[in-house]
Amino acid sequence: MKIALDAMGGDFGPPNIVSGAVMALNEYPHIGKLFLVGDTPQIEAELKKHDCTDGRIEIVHASQVVEMHDRAVDAVRRKKDSSVSRAVDLVKKGDAAAIVSAGHTGAAVAATAIKLRTLPGVDRPGIAAVIPSETNVFVLIDAGANSDPRPEHMVEYAIMGSVYSRHVLGYENPSVGLMSIGDEDMKGSDLTKEVFKMLKQSDLNFRGNIEGHDLFADPVEVVVCDGFVGNVILKTCESIGDAIFKWLKHELMKTKTRMVGAYLARNAFLTIRKKVNYEEYGGMPLLGVNGICIIAHGASTPKAIKNALRAAAESIEQQVNPHIVEKVRRHHEKATSLEPTLR
Repeated sequence: MKIALDAMGGDFGPPNIVSGAVMALNEYPHIGKLFLVGDTPQIEAELKKHDCTDGRIEIVHASQVVEMHDRAVDAVRRKKDSSVSRAVDLVKKGDAAAIVSAGHTGAAVAATAIKLRTLPGVDRPGIAAVIPSETNVFVLIDAGANSDPRPEHMVEYAIMGSVYSRHVLGYENPSVGLMSIGDEDMKGSDLTKEVFKMLKQSDLNFRGNIEGHDLFADPVEVVVCDGFVGNVILKTCESIGDAIFKWLKHELMKTKTRMVGAYLARNAFLTIRKKVNYEEYGGMPLLGVNGICIIAHGASTPKAIKNALRAAAESIEQQVNPHIVEKVRRHHEKATSLEPTLR
């Protein structure tokens, strides 16, 4: 398999990206080709630091970088030689099957949507974030690609999230929940009420509305929401996780007795830390585009980049996009057949 990596993306640029790429090539021999896209001298300098001469690496020069203050669509149009645009071009030409970027999320979404287009039957792509709960991990979709979707877009999110949950995460029949302000079907906004009706008529394993406290107390495998709500949930979860560990460390360091107790329980703390650490999950797939796109955290460490490349490889191996196309096709056929009944 062949993957294009935006080597200039992220808060730390080539040092972290290239280091993560080297880690991935050492750990995942099934990656047949890795395109490092960006400024050639900088990439070569980082590879030299790692004494890396892996023949699976090919550098593709790009003279521009999308900065965080750039507007997404404008950046794609004006900076045609940016690392993210050139990486997407490799997928468009068929030279690579996936792109991984830790750079400007909006630019990555815009570039893939504009250049690759969406899969047949899919109107809007959605970002799927994998979030841990006490008993499992669940897919939150959309986590920020589209803040103002129509009801049919959110149904597509549910379908795509279910496909990813089944074929990549391994859940046989993923349950789906619609994020709302109450579990009764009459509660919520006009948007969520309409989505509820459509999901209830679908073939998905739809549990109904779920509230914020259900995310971790009684989780489903797929949580559906618009990109505005999803992005708020995602960033809130990240900040709460970091805050709790800081508070806990502060309290445990107050007395010697607590410090001894913390030492005895250190393995439990490390297990929880690993479970909530974004580095373990690597990146978020942008589902619905005609190619594989993994969006990594802007502050990605080398380990996070390594796991983002793993996530890309898994999506390629599990044929996520063909499964999405088939599932969406069957949904639209059923919806069309129901139209005379609903009139």
